[in-house]
Amino acid sequence: MIHKHEIAWVTDSTASLPEEFIKNNHVYVVPLSISFGDESYLEGVDITAEDFYQKLASSKVLPKTSQPAIGEFVELYKELKEKYKHAIAIHASSSLTGTYQASVAASSIVEYQVDVIDSKIGSYPLGKMIYDGVEMQKQGKSYSEIVAYLRTLPDKARLIMAPGSLEQLHKGGRLSTTQVFIGSLIKLKLIVQFDDGKVVLFDKIRTEKKVKERLFKIFEEASHLVEEASIIHANIQETAEEWRAELQKKYPAIRFTTTMFSPVPGTHTGQGTIGFAWINK
Repeated sequence: MIHKHEIAWVTDSTASLPEEFIKNNHVYVVPLSISFGDESYLEGVDITAEDFYQKLASSKVLPKTSQPAIGEFVELYKELKEKYKHAIAIHASSSLTGTYQASVAASSIVEYQVDVIDSKIGSYPLGKMIYDGVEMQKQGKSYSEIVAYLRTLPDKARLIMAPGSLEQLHKGGRLSTTQVFIGSLIKLKLIVQFDDGKVVLFDKIRTEKKVKERLFKIFEEASHLVEEASIIHANIQETAEEWRAELQKKYPAIRFTTTMFSPVPGTHTGQGTIGFAWINK
């Protein structure tokens, strides 16, 4: 009898998890893909975030993104079924990508018990859900306790940001026409947030400087619920680091990190996007 490991962790590439963490914790990442015309790349496999943003800046065509094919999940779940008793899969918002649905369908085709969770979000909060689950497992919590806890997190996850490009958010069908039209007409900056898995307009701001003020204010109002937060950004590491240092000084009890938006969400929000993400305690 082969001894099976307890839990396999499955997520997608929008979670932006570090290589080291993936390798050491039985984490399996199914990549989404980006195509510029005829050239297609697997996120985090064939193209790094840095290379992607360079390509985005010089490309005449707007890239398109696509979810993993169901066959990729079928292959993965066949393999995991041999090695692990259970699998827990947490994916980017099902309102924005069909990855979650493909994962659910594949687990039933393979007849493998996978608890598939719709994070209703992406980026840092998605990665954090995997971290938290792995941490609970290390503390010896039972499988059912871990799953029950993880299922409470999507409704506590927050991501609020100022997109770098309204045009891309609109072209990708992620924001409605009127909002983009109004925004570009009077050169407004929009602040958007995730609400039950969808990207919705939160506020309109007149100037760049005011965007920062407004985002900091929003964070301040939520800060009593935050233990850890990340400044998420689309290829503006320096600004993100400055904001991080400023926030760390202001809220010494909260742990701050920075997270680069991976290529797929970066395609939709554009270079220069910046915002905050956290999970309410």
